[in-house]
Amino acid sequence: MSLIKPRTLNGFRDYLPAAMIPRERLMETARAVFRSYGFAPIDTPTLEYLEVLTGKGSDETDRQIYRFEDNGGRQVGMRFDLTVPLARFAAQHIHQLGTPFKRYHIAPVWRGERPQAGRYREFMQCDFDTIGTQSVVADIEAVSVIDRLLSSIGFERFKIHVNNRCVLTELLSHLGLLDQSVAILRSLDKLAKIGREAVAQEMCDAAGISAQQADHVLKLAELQGDAESIFAALPEITGGSESAIEAIERLEAIYRGALAAGVPEQHLKIDVSIARGLDYYTGVIFETILDDLPSIGSVCSGGRYDNLAGLYTKQHLPGIGGSLGLDRLLAAMEQLEMLPGTSTPADVFIPFFDKSQRENYLRLAATLRDQGISSELYPDPKKLGVQLKYADAHGFPVALIAGGNEWDSGKIQIKLLDKKQSVDVNYRHDQPAELLAKLAQALGGEL
Repeated sequence: MSLIKPRTLNGFRDYLPAAMIPRERLMETARAVFRSYGFAPIDTPTLEYLEVLTGKGSDETDRQIYRFEDNGGRQVGMRFDLTVPLARFAAQHIHQLGTPFKRYHIAPVWRGERPQAGRYREFMQCDFDTIGTQSVVADIEAVSVIDRLLSSIGFERFKIHVNNRCVLTELLSHLGLLDQSVAILRSLDKLAKIGREAVAQEMCDAAGISAQQADHVLKLAELQGDAESIFAALPEITGGSESAIEAIERLEAIYRGALAAGVPEQHLKIDVSIARGLDYYTGVIFETILDDLPSIGSVCSGGRYDNLAGLYTKQHLPGIGGSLGLDRLLAAMEQLEMLPGTSTPADVFIPFFDKSQRENYLRLAATLRDQGISSELYPDPKKLGVQLKYADAHGFPVALIAGGNEWDSGKIQIKLLDKKQSVDVNYRHDQPAELLAKLAQALGGEL
């Protein structure tokens, strides 16, 4: 039988340990941040009935859905995000969950789109959402979660671009363009990518509006300055109706509330140009851009969707949430040299080079793990040089070295592998304190 050539599908990828370790650490950080705000974990199936998924995002996302007929003859699709399945989930289970219901969900999604840097056809999303309240506090908290999440991962220079889609809606109402709002907002969402002239032309072509009307919409989108100057300019641009003022006041309340919640002013930007391409957004929307790598796009996006669950239930279940683009963020961290470059999750490497001392090596590894120190014991009694080469290749920071003579004399050598420094410490299985104290120092990068 001929061998099958091992290969992955275009747009999909394998994750080797060096890529998977920082990926898992990001997910662990996200879980910790989400839980600190009271968000509870859930999971939903990969497959949904096709009718659950289609018509909820946009024509483009409908085209990107992986769909097929299963063995039972049902039309099914693979989830393209975690928000639409959440709306179905909430409609189905809210009587058990109660409101407000706060959830997080970390899981893969699939989109049949053209692969690009940091974006694949299968990718992981880290979502958090609050269902069952229209309170501005939930909107403010969403902005706060994003700030804390990016800061906890290690970013200092980023901006959360915040808008209220109702401001855009009120402008369109003032211009008499509400019926064309979906096409206009989809075009406006491309402003940063294709520029003013192309967006204006697309608005005219797709929505059938005049060049003058497109120019008025773009004047709002191009409004620049600090938050206070933007708030002051919005009433006149949007027409100044009562509902327009309410939309502007809500945006202002979100901004001031985020500052009160501890979000640094330099991390916030009122940006009335963002529209978000998905049709289900109804209120606050946000995108997070890295100051040092804006070209990679938003690494954490989301917004308010007050009507999505209404497709599945008569109960009103408004929602607000965000999604961390895990793979895009990892691509950014790689470009910014923020990844550790290790292919092991263990902190300590224990060479096994004296076959007669196997039980001592095993006891040592167990002692470290009992103290919460991850450690890997090499399984074969090979030459020490071979084992240390293995440790270097996998990025271990520290090795503990002991042969027969060291075990007999009650000594262990702690070796900082990257700095080529070492020190001998006293050690017995029933008296590990000195080793543990010195090892903690070594794991901090010093001896």
